[in-house]
Formats: sequence, structure tokens, C-alpha cells
Amino acid sequence: MKKKLLCGVAVVLVLVGLSLLIIPNVSNQINKEHVHSIIEEFKGIVQQNNQPDVSSDTDTNKSVSPSEESPEHRDAESSGQGQKEHMFYQIDSDRLYLDSTAYNERLKTEQFNLLINESSYQQPSLNLQDYGMPNNVYGYISSSAIDLELPIYLGATTENMAYGAAHLTYTSLPIGGESTNCVLAAHTGYIGRIFFDYISTLQYGDKVQITNLWNTLTYQVIEKRIRKSYESSDCYITDGKDLLTLITCAHGGTERWYVICERA
Repeated sequence: MKKKLLCGVAVVLVLVGLSLLIIPNVSNQINKEHVHSIIEEFKGIVQQNNQPDVSSDTDTNKSVSPSEESPEHRDAESSGQGQKEHMFYQIDSDRLYLDSTAYNERLKTEQFNLLINESSYQQPSLNLQDYGMPNNVYGYISSSAIDLELPIYLGATTENMAYGAAHLTYTSLPIGGESTNCVLAAHTGYIGRIFFDYISTLQYGDKVQITNLWNTLTYQVIEKRIRKSYESSDCYITDGKDLLTLITCAHGGTERWYVICERA
């Protein structure tokens, strides 16, 4: 009886050990597929945004939002009748760019009055749904040096940081320009998901790219440092510089990695 009990305990321990190995890998794979689908959707929107405007109401390629599709079209898709090739959105990209530029200009003189504590980071700087953008995704960050590709969400909320890189509100929006500093934060050591886990391994000169609706911006790593969790001087704009600052946890969350990149 005792022998059977020991065997049973051993089997349970083996199964628990296997689950601890398998579950994070499965979770990471699911998250990678989710991230990939979000970025592919954004790439489709970029491609759509770069196409000439279509004004004819009779054009079958006219971009429409999901809310503007006919009930018959939606019903046919949901029932499997007909094949949906693309999802089109009506994006007000010109207004979004103008408002983003105005936001960054405002920060050049007011950032120190606005970026005052951690709660300042969380409220999205712009409501992307007002511009027709889905999923609150402004763009994506990538770096071949560390196999990094993550969507960029506006506002460093818990929800946004659970799915990608979060833009810290009251830092520059990721469109580049003189006297800007876009600060992005993401988790490290998040079980079953890989976010900014490897930014500390970036080397000086490594390239990091930001893709938004209008272009792709290339930055190079110029500085890496560890700061206390309450130290945030690297989040502020440096006059005349076009910077990208990446932040993630270090030493169990008591400190922060700062990877500072400058526009190449």
C-alpha cells in the first residue's frame, strides 16, 4: 500500500513538473500568434492608408468600417456564406498625424507640468477610436537584434502592458521629430509571454524600429542604464534630440532597465 502511494505521488510530481514546463511554452506561443495577428492587421491598415482615396460610391473596393457593412454581408460572413478577403477601416490619418504633432509640440514646453507621477502615464494621450483606428494600436516596435516585434498601445495601463509595449502618456508620441522622446514600457519575466525580456542584451549601435501609419523610424541604441524605480529623468525630452526610450523591470522590479536610442 505504501509503495503504491509513493508511486502515485511520484507520478503526480512528474505531471506537475511537465505542466510547469509545457504551459508557459504553450502560453507564449498563443501570445506570439495573437501579437502577430494584431501587427498583421496594422500592416494591412498601413497599406490601405497609403493607397489613393476612393471617393466613388459605386466602387466595390471602397473602404468601409465594420459598422457600415450591410446586415446581409455580415450575416453571410457569420454563416459561412461568402469569403471575407479584407477588413477595411476608414482611418482619418491626416487628422491623427496633425493631432499627434500638436501633442508632441505641447510637450516641449509643458511636459514637466504634466508628467508628474506614475498615474500620469496611464490615460491614453489620444483616443484612437476617434480616428477610426481599431484595437488602440498606434504602431509597432521591432528589432531584429533580439527578435522583437510588439504592438504599441497608448497608455501604460495594466491591460495594455499585458499585450504589448505601452506608450507612456505625456512622453512624445512615436512619430519622431526634433526634441522628442517617445518612452515605451513592457514587462519582463511575465510567465508565458515575452515582451521586453531581452532589451537589456541590446548592444550599442543595434537598431530598433518604430512603424506607425506614415513611415518607419530607425533608432540606434546609444545608452543602457539601470535606475531606481522612482528615478524617471530619462523619460523627459532632451532639447534637439529625437529619442526612443525603452523601459522594463530589473532585479525583480525594484529597479528599471532604461535602453535609450537615438534616431539614426
